[in-house]
Amino acid sequence: MEGGFGTIVAQGVMLGTLFLMITGKTPLYLTAIIGASLSATIAGIPLTGEAPLTVAKLLVSGLNPVLVDMTGILLFIGVLKSTGYLDIVVRDVVRIGDRLGGGVGVAVAGGLAAGCIGALTGFTQPVVTAIVTAPAAVRLGVTPNKTAGIIAHAGHIGNLAGFTHPTQVAILATAGVGYGLFNVLGLVVGLSVFAASAWRASRALRLSGFSVDPAAHGAVLREIASRSPTDSSVRAFFPFLVLCAGFIAGLPVFLVGVLAAVVTMLLSGAPARKAEADMIRGVGLVATPLVATLGFLFLSNVIREIGLVDVLAGIVEPLVSAAPVTVMFAVACVTAFVTQSYGASVAVIVPFLQIVLEAGADPFDAAFAAASGAAVIQCFLTGGPVAALSTVVPVTPGAELKEANAFQRPSILFGTGVALAITMVLTLL
Repeated sequence: MEGGFGTIVAQGVMLGTLFLMITGKTPLYLTAIIGASLSATIAGIPLTGEAPLTVAKLLVSGLNPVLVDMTGILLFIGVLKSTGYLDIVVRDVVRIGDRLGGGVGVAVAGGLAAGCIGALTGFTQPVVTAIVTAPAAVRLGVTPNKTAGIIAHAGHIGNLAGFTHPTQVAILATAGVGYGLFNVLGLVVGLSVFAASAWRASRALRLSGFSVDPAAHGAVLREIASRSPTDSSVRAFFPFLVLCAGFIAGLPVFLVGVLAAVVTMLLSGAPARKAEADMIRGVGLVATPLVATLGFLFLSNVIREIGLVDVLAGIVEPLVSAAPVTVMFAVACVTAFVTQSYGASVAVIVPFLQIVLEAGADPFDAAFAAASGAAVIQCFLTGGPVAALSTVVPVTPGAELKEANAFQRPSILFGTGVALAITMVLTLL
């Protein structure tokens, strides 16, 4: 089946693979790997051997340097969690949130803390902080649905400002873009969603005339404080400063992560052998992102090699040639809106990103358009995939999923607008 007919059949198999991934009816990662392998084989690409192009070589090409950066970050998060410093950070962020905005501030702080954890681990679990902050915010006057909606915004930061989400890594690797400014801009978009919800919830609270009893307020804060170690806040936050300084200085992300981990070990007084073991356990979090990223990049490579990118490029060439980055943003938004998943969106986003890049778009601009368009709007219809609003609602007294998601939607649209504005500015620079 080599030659033209084999290539056409291979492209058909690949389109079927992408369709299955979009529908979510089959296991996402297995579908990507098996479908890509079948397509490559049908197109006449040998599995192994001395040929310039083989399935084995396409798989190995998925070992992108971004995966090395991810490992360094997870070494850091492993020891940060084991020393209890992460709990201290969450406690202090909540305290700051309370001082800045009372109950709304506590909800925002809970979401931000969960988002930051998710940015480091690759899988944002807002329920981790919501268990504490959601009941507290409700007791401080914020309605249950607003509380749940705000905290569940964590995924926007965990995905778009993060380091290890499989789709994010696949986008960066495909475009050849590294971490740094990309994460900063992603953080700006995520914060804009929180800011919109915080403003709306605070306004509603003011209009209701609600006031918190000082005794009840103090009890809430004492309960939050009792859940974290009594170590120094300065020591807990300092490793994060080291991490940020390393990024700004442009040092290799892997080494910066190791350095931050070592600093955490020294400040906490943890035995070196135990700290090393905790770091390695942290790297265990890379398992799912690693498999997913290798699968997605393998899929991306096969799509290119069987000529599907060229076929699709010819179809959308008029639109792409006129405004490639803007079209990339629109495609990412529509795909994530339909699939309701940043992960499932990769089946469309990565192939289209390849088309946009071949059309001459700036890699950074195109990558940011692809990621920001999908990472925010994915939560519009239902509040996001499994580890999002649906996990926060059960731990928020009185919250209901449909109403909480309805509260989120205007803020999500605002964040999408901010992402589009940043994308447009990038294309002008």
